[in-house]
Amino acid sequence: MTVLAAYSLTSIPSSPLPLRPNSNLSSSVFHGRRVQCSRRCDLFDLHQDLIPYDVAWSWQKDLVREKKSQIENEGDCTDTLIILQHPSVYTLGTASTHKNLNFDIKYPPFPIYRTERGGEVTFHGPGQLVMYPIMNLRRYKMDLHWYLRTLEEVVIRALSSTFSIQASRLEGLTGVWVGNQKVAALGIRVAHWITYHGLALNVTTDLTPFKWIIPCGIRDRRVGSITGLLREAQSCSAHGTADLHNLDDDSLLHITHMSLIEEFARAFQIEYHHKTISVPILCERKGSCLTKEAQQH
Repeated sequence: MTVLAAYSLTSIPSSPLPLRPNSNLSSSVFHGRRVQCSRRCDLFDLHQDLIPYDVAWSWQKDLVREKKSQIENEGDCTDTLIILQHPSVYTLGTASTHKNLNFDIKYPPFPIYRTERGGEVTFHGPGQLVMYPIMNLRRYKMDLHWYLRTLEEVVIRALSSTFSIQASRLEGLTGVWVGNQKVAALGIRVAHWITYHGLALNVTTDLTPFKWIIPCGIRDRRVGSITGLLREAQSCSAHGTADLHNLDDDSLLHITHMSLIEEFARAFQIEYHHKTISVPILCERKGSCLTKEAQQH
């Protein structure tokens, strides 16, 4: 694994600086550097909530339809970023086959959804931060390879700046890796150059459910988490990791989500406008009117 031997808490404020919502400035400051912001992005920060997968999936598709209509009527649309957690669930991408499931499809340990995102089977569950960007790529770069590499860069920078974890890409494979461990998976869909689905980063996730599938169809590598990496780093270093290792799960999730949001803003040069939504109403409304594509297999 490629983790720096010693960690420093200097990059982790005890009370993380809040992002400035609804700022009228044309730039924002992240990690002491000023970033020019040319795009507005509505931010739904639900990182403390467990949102059922089908609810979030339906919500994304509603947002895509709204943005397509907005583009048709106004020539452009605002972007949206959703960050949340899911209850335990397996999702299958367009390339998924049942041969990568280590259980009887008729009796799955968790609900299964076949989706229109790219990629193979993966697991979502508590302790994993999921980011769903719904963005108009016409205003950035109409290049899916560039978009995927930028999402990976967001995770790589967040791990480096916050935990001194040196993550990287592996040639020919999508996602973010630390040594032989995959810590973040990506799966996207683009409709009329509007993105949805996104990335999932294992923070404090129980990795056991990954043993019941072949994650992303990759047999010769394993899945990792930030918690696991910090634990391994502590065992290899006599000092420097105690404070990080002793963070409770909620604190570790909060710190990680703050870093992801900041690095996302820097990478895409956007300015957040914080939005709120009633989770119970969202679940009630979306859960009661699933689209045909969202029916459970």
